[in-house]
Amino acid sequence: MIELGLSGFAAIVLAGGQASRLGGVDKATIELGGRTLLDRALDAVVDAGEVVVVGDQVPTERPATFVREDPRHGGPAAGLLTGRDSLLRRFPALLVLAVDMPHLTSWTVRRLQEAAVGHEGAVLTGPDGRSQLAFVVETARLDAVRPDREAQHGLAIHTLLAPLDLVPVPSLGDEARDVDTWSDLRDLASEAERR
Repeated sequence: MIELGLSGFAAIVLAGGQASRLGGVDKATIELGGRTLLDRALDAVVDAGEVVVVGDQVPTERPATFVREDPRHGGPAAGLLTGRDSLLRRFPALLVLAVDMPHLTSWTVRRLQEAAVGHEGAVLTGPDGRSQLAFVVETARLDAVRPDREAQHGLAIHTLLAPLDLVPVPSLGDEARDVDTWSDLRDLASEAERR
């Protein structure tokens, strides 16, 4: 169970996807409002004791360790477990987020942490109630349910997390929006300009 006053957390930013609907462009390097999606993600986890980015190394404004998921293009679950194994220190909780969610903030992270108290974690949900790739999870419980290495390739993240007690945290505003296509990026950029 995650406790109040959690003494630190590590963050894992999932940035190793193929981005096939974006022509294979590295999502981490895509700019929105003059800042890369990766820098926006790193801003959201500014309070993390350690940050691992699962994806190709790119220049960033903040320090982070870069690793590639094993197996390569094995999906978010394989990326999460590779990131967890790459941490230099042990933390009681992990914050996991996809690099393509530019409206996640440190406030989102705090809401997830607060909701997780007394549970094994918390997950951001979209307006439709579906779980998003933004969640906090107790490290020991994740370790207890992880499959062996051969079973990680292609494993769905919801399958990996299914045995855990994760509290849903409804998204506010645009927190659940992601960048999967060029039209998603255009829409987000247009909205940012209007504001």
